[in-house]
Amino acid sequence: MNKVQIAVLGATLVAFGGAYVLFNSAPAPAPQRVAEAPKLSTDEVLVAAQDIPMGTAISDASVAWQMWPKAAISELMIVKSSGPNAMDDVKGSLTRDAFIRGEPMRRDKLVKAGAGGFMSAILPSGLRAVAIKVDNAGDDYAGGFILPNDRVDVIKIYRDDEATKARGVEVLGAQTILTNVKVLAIGQAVQEENGKKVVVGGNATLELDPQQAEQVILAERAGNANLHLVLRSLVDSAGPAQTVGDQDASGSGLTIVRFGAPQTAAQ
Repeated sequence: MNKVQIAVLGATLVAFGGAYVLFNSAPAPAPQRVAEAPKLSTDEVLVAAQDIPMGTAISDASVAWQMWPKAAISELMIVKSSGPNAMDDVKGSLTRDAFIRGEPMRRDKLVKAGAGGFMSAILPSGLRAVAIKVDNAGDDYAGGFILPNDRVDVIKIYRDDEATKARGVEVLGAQTILTNVKVLAIGQAVQEENGKKVVVGGNATLELDPQQAEQVILAERAGNANLHLVLRSLVDSAGPAQTVGDQDASGSGLTIVRFGAPQTAAQ
């Protein structure tokens, strides 16, 4: 090995040695500071401790306090910070609607006991509850399978006196007077209870506006007319109840009854 090679090797060793010393003597990097997440502002909100059916009186076992983000609290919710009597103000109230477990209790869905009857409490503003007679066995309302909160059409079956006189046999007509009407109660039942799928009773209570209420009462009081309820499909039940325009009896379907057997009349 000549002198040049020896010199190069020595310089290389010195360079590596210097780098090793600098690397090990350099100060350790300062740890990065992690920013703390902002503290979420919360309050305790009264929620349903279990599924609560419509018309239930609120008790201590029905509800519980639960932490809730303040930004998501509605003015209709019941918060613990509103006062020491927040729970006492709610106990004994009746639910105007059903609640599911964990759902916040809302003041607009509660009514204080003694503030009026339950039916008047669940009626929306501007609407009326009208009861019509139905067959106890359910023959007038889908065999008893119409339940509270279902939607129905109201059909008037009437005796056409003029057509009966002209034809010499009894002529019946059918006319739909209201569609998509909400059923509030069957008999005294305002909800399905204990999984019961059939409710029977002597009357059905319907949710109507004042003009529809007048129409139904007049139709029911007519001596030659009977009212029947027709169950609507759930997918066809959106929207409010509708009044069907008056139809001329000659343009509606007519049924001739001969010896108890109904037959469709020719138009």
